[in-house]
Amino acid sequence: MSSRRMTIATGSLLTASFSAVMIFSFSAGADDEGPMSGKGGKVIDKAPAGVELTTLLPEKIEVDNSSQETAITATVKNGGTKDSGAIRLLVVGFDGLSVKGVEGCAEIAEKDLPEGSNSGFACAIDNLAAGKSKSYAVDATFDLKKEGKICLPVQDADGAKTFWQQGPVPFGANNPSPNAPATPLLLGTDNSPVTPGSDKAGGDKSGGEELPKTGPADRILPLGAVGAALISAGAAGLWWTQRRPQRSES
Repeated sequence: MSSRRMTIATGSLLTASFSAVMIFSFSAGADDEGPMSGKGGKVIDKAPAGVELTTLLPEKIEVDNSSQETAITATVKNGGTKDSGAIRLLVVGFDGLSVKGVEGCAEIAEKDLPEGSNSGFACAIDNLAAGKSKSYAVDATFDLKKEGKICLPVQDADGAKTFWQQGPVPFGANNPSPNAPATPLLLGTDNSPVTPGSDKAGGDKSGGEELPKTGPADRILPLGAVGAALISAGAAGLWWTQRRPQRSES
C-alpha cells in the first residue's frame, strides 16, 4: 500500500513540475518583445471625434554586429471610443537605419520618400476598431557607424492629414560593443559609436533625451508656417504632408 501511495505522490509531483515549466515558458515567451513606447510622438492634425491614434516602438532593439540586421515591431493603436475608418501607417528610415521590409505593406517609391529619408513602407488599414491595435514586423539594417532614426506617421487613407507622428526618433547606444555578437540600442538615444582613429560618430551631443535637432527637422524650415510651428513646439515636423506630388508638375 505504501508503494502505491509513493507512486501516486511521485506522479502528482511530476505533473505539478511539468505544469510549472509550461507556465514559466509561456510567460517568458510573451515577454520576449519587451516594453513598447510612444516616445517622440506628437499629435499633428486632429483626428475625427472619438478616434485617438498613436504608435508604439520597442524601447530596446538589438543589431547583429556582423550582418547589421535588426527586427523592429511597429504598432498603431486606436485608444478612442470610435472606429478609425480607413487609415495608413508609414514606416520610414533615416540615416543609419534602413527599412528593408514591413510585413503586409507596400514599399514607398524613392521619389515619394520624405526629404532626408532613405527608405519607407506604407501600410493600408481598412479600419482600426476602438480600443484595438495592429502590429507590423519590420525588417531593417542599422549601420552602427552612423546615427539612425525611424518615423511612424499615421495618416488618413489619402495622406491629406497626419493624425500622429512618432519621430524621427533615434535608436542608439552610448557604449557599443563591437566585439559582441549584437549591440543593444535604446529608443530615444543618439547612436555614438567610437571607431578606431576617429571621434564619436555624429559629433558632440547634448544627450539622448530629446529628438535630434539636426537632419530632416532642419530641412523643413522653409516649408511654411505649419512646419515652423511644429518645430517650435518640439515636434519633428510635418514633413510628409508638405511633400506634394504637384511639385513634379511645375
